[in-house]
Amino acid sequence: MTVKQPVSRSLARALFSIIVLSLLTGAIALFTLASSQRDAEAINLAGSLRMQSYRLGYEIQRGDNDLAAHRLAWQQTLDAPALQSLDRWYVPNEVKQRYRQLQLSWQTVDQKLAQGDYRWYQSHISEYVRRIDAFVLSLQHYAEHKIQLVVAISLAGGLAICLLAFLTLRRIRRQVVAPLTHLVAASQQIEQGRFDHPVPDSDLPNELGLLSRTFNHMSAELHTLYRSLESSVEEKTRHLHEAHQQLEMLFKCSQAMNTSQIDSHCFRHVLQIVQEYAGMRYVALHASDDWQLQEGSASGELEMQTLPVVMLETRFGELRWQSDQSAVSLPLMKNVAILLGRGIYFNQAQKHYHQLLLMEERAIIARELHDSLAQVLSYLRIQLTLLKHAVPPENLPAQNIITDFSQALNSAYQQLRELLATFRLTLNQANLPAALQETMDSLQNQTRARLHLDCRLSTLALDAHKQVHLLQIVREAVLNAIKHAQASEITVSCATAPEGVHTVYIRDNGIGIGDASEPPGHYGLNIMRERAGRLGGTLHFSQPPDGGTQVNVSFHSPVNNSKDA
Repeated sequence: MTVKQPVSRSLARALFSIIVLSLLTGAIALFTLASSQRDAEAINLAGSLRMQSYRLGYEIQRGDNDLAAHRLAWQQTLDAPALQSLDRWYVPNEVKQRYRQLQLSWQTVDQKLAQGDYRWYQSHISEYVRRIDAFVLSLQHYAEHKIQLVVAISLAGGLAICLLAFLTLRRIRRQVVAPLTHLVAASQQIEQGRFDHPVPDSDLPNELGLLSRTFNHMSAELHTLYRSLESSVEEKTRHLHEAHQQLEMLFKCSQAMNTSQIDSHCFRHVLQIVQEYAGMRYVALHASDDWQLQEGSASGELEMQTLPVVMLETRFGELRWQSDQSAVSLPLMKNVAILLGRGIYFNQAQKHYHQLLLMEERAIIARELHDSLAQVLSYLRIQLTLLKHAVPPENLPAQNIITDFSQALNSAYQQLRELLATFRLTLNQANLPAALQETMDSLQNQTRARLHLDCRLSTLALDAHKQVHLLQIVREAVLNAIKHAQASEITVSCATAPEGVHTVYIRDNGIGIGDASEPPGHYGLNIMRERAGRLGGTLHFSQPPDGGTQVNVSFHSPVNNSKDA
């Protein structure tokens, strides 16, 4: 962008014009005054011509012989340089004409005087003096005219200088002061953060016009940058607010999982926190063992979002959600899925640890029973055998007592062995379905009947101690079916009702249990009922219409961890 008319050039032109006008006015005045230097001399000489004319007439009357000298003096006065200078271009024509007429008239007068015609001179002297007076008057008017001209030129020059100064000041005010005022006002507007006040002097051809155009362009750029910066700040603030909410949500989720015992209530609390903070319509945790926790209700009109719940390359299930609002942050939900996966992993690790402690405790009890009570029973069996041989066969009452005692001792020993086997039950899986399957596999080797397992209970349904109770109930019921039912198929199924009640069914197609009372000297069924009570549930025996026996164990998920073994 170039400047067509710089301010410096305009000011220089104005100042130069003022200077030139001042010099021109002064020069004209000085020239006029200089030309008036000999005007007074010319008037005096013209006036002396009149006096000399009268003197010449006087000398003629006296008869002065020196008339030629007077004529020569008159001629010299008429031809004086001060009068000769009147013959110039700037001298008015009237003055020049009267001077020529005066010269011509003198030539006539001088001839008459030279001829001695003094009478003619006396008669025409008055007319000649009138011509001299007219010449003097024209010289006077010429001098006055010069003075008037100087005054007029001075006044015109002063007025022109004043007008030019006024126009210059007006132009400076319009092209310099006003734009600077607008620039200052626009700068103050920009200082207050308002960029929509353009400078109105952008069409000026000088530097300030260029500055105004540049300032407007800069203001527009600043407005764009400022709005962009405001948008960026708002966006960053919104992102920081969202990040703060996400961190707060993750912190609360972490606090919910930071407990000594991780159970289903911890996972439900996490889902409630996620639903509240993210404003979700539906969020659910689906475990791999067909167990789930959910908050809200799913909608068929919304897209279902899913993420795998993984820990150490082990998939524990899926995290699913639906949201009516904008898309939920995927990284946030990935962190939630990682948190849930870690929680499930630690839940299983805790259960496995508690199972190991429980198995170790039960193994110690089994060793103590084996080393104490089992040894005593074995010793009594040996002593009873020796007693039987020592009593004569004909002593029938004693033999009957020994036989009854032997049967009771054998039954006690058998029950002790079963109890030791129960105490030595090992759990190699923290996963409840896997532990049940492992138990079923070990029992399958003891029978020709086909054993089936359909477990839909979650690992989180029971803690380690109560999981052992449930396994013992299932094991005892399956063993009873194997020993007493003569069944060809035994099915174990586990399910969870919508209201949260867990039920385990052990069903066979055998001869049926008949009376569910415990035979004398047997305690298996009572122990199963006691274990069901330890689960916080009930044990029920029934005979289906198509035959066989069905054992139902119903219970709720535990609220507090039990330390029963």
